[in-house]
Amino acid sequence: MTLSFAPSSDPSLLLHVIAQPDLDGWLQDQPDIVQSWVAANGFSGALGQTLLVPGANGAVDFALAGYGTEDKRARKRFPLAAAALALPEGTYHIASGVPDGRLEMECFGWLMTGYAFERYASQSGGSAALIAPDSIDADRIEAMAKAEVLTRDLVNTPASDMGPDQLQQAAEALAGEFSASCDVITGDALLDQNFPMIHAVGRAAEQAPRLIELNWGSSGSKLALVGKGVCFDTGGLNLKPGASMGLMKKDMGGAANVLGLARMIMALELPLQLRVLIPAVENAVAGNAFRPGDILTSRNGLTVEINNTDAEGRLVLADALAFAAEGKPDLVISMATLTGAARVAVGPDLAPFYTDDLHCASALLHAADASADPVWRMPFHTPYEAMIEPGIADLDNAPTGGFAGSVTAALFLRRFIDSYRYIHFDIYAWQPSSEPGRTKGGLGQGPRALLNALPEILDL
Repeated sequence: MTLSFAPSSDPSLLLHVIAQPDLDGWLQDQPDIVQSWVAANGFSGALGQTLLVPGANGAVDFALAGYGTEDKRARKRFPLAAAALALPEGTYHIASGVPDGRLEMECFGWLMTGYAFERYASQSGGSAALIAPDSIDADRIEAMAKAEVLTRDLVNTPASDMGPDQLQQAAEALAGEFSASCDVITGDALLDQNFPMIHAVGRAAEQAPRLIELNWGSSGSKLALVGKGVCFDTGGLNLKPGASMGLMKKDMGGAANVLGLARMIMALELPLQLRVLIPAVENAVAGNAFRPGDILTSRNGLTVEINNTDAEGRLVLADALAFAAEGKPDLVISMATLTGAARVAVGPDLAPFYTDDLHCASALLHAADASADPVWRMPFHTPYEAMIEPGIADLDNAPTGGFAGSVTAALFLRRFIDSYRYIHFDIYAWQPSSEPGRTKGGLGQGPRALLNALPEILDL
């Protein structure tokens, strides 16, 4: 599966993209035979509607794609992708109708209609190919598409084939593709090198816990990306109910999204120093599993009372964030499928993020709209700090009461990175049902917005 633009030299059909309110005006400039054909086939410009229009010799002359109304487009991430899925196999180039400000993201959505997860069974995506419009940066859009494929494939792969070993292999393959370094600390070496909470969470699993570190670039601003790599989460001794365990292969969605973002940064050769840290573990049940009531000491010396072994993601991220801070970065970004509370707050379609930096927040919100990668700022509400302080230890990994679960988790993480510019994403990383350009399954949430915001945030 290659999600790329067709060569500009390929034979192609003109595609006119027509919004429903604009159809009558467009038809006025067309020959009578075209007007009759459009009317006879009931083409109204509705979102996702398509029509092939013949020329005088009976062969197809051009195609039409309905772009709907503004209200209908507002309900879809990639409105043109609906038509791309409906078009017959062939190659097309857009002649008119897509606003300049939407063209790049509509082309990205078109490419993503070709995605299908085919590792275990034959699947099919859209078959309509697109020639990149001259006015867009085709290499950038293709880089985004390849990163999204990487993220989706990683999340979609079940834990039987995507444990810490395989996540390490994926990071090493990415590093090899872009001449980056990749170092791994595994098993009891985590204790020797002071990553005690990563070790505690993952020690009960068959595959050893590890910290994966990828480094790329030798000059420019220092960017640290930290992704939660819990390859499966049983909940540990606080065992999840079966229904809640069903999607836990996606609990490494933070790592998958971080690797997708790293792929874009390296492919586009952004002028920065990139460091990627992924604590890769499986939260399993065995005689040596960490327990409720245990008190763990983290890399930076803070002690943590374990009140729920199912709040393990923040533990492994804490050690990795403390390690990231030691490198004195200009910006730290963490991404994790951390709490169900975030999903309840904003649903599966938005990527909630936390930051104390107003410049970062403003840049992200602006970039998200242009990227068709929506985000929503959540509050680092400092008065809630008392909720994560149990008294018997410095921090509580699972405060009682049920209030502000996503906020308290973010505040917990901030304790390990407090003196640096920090953005934390609490994402869902899953599309519950198929939409044009977004098949059901693993999903990138936040990387495109971050990619577009980084030049402003880091003054690149």
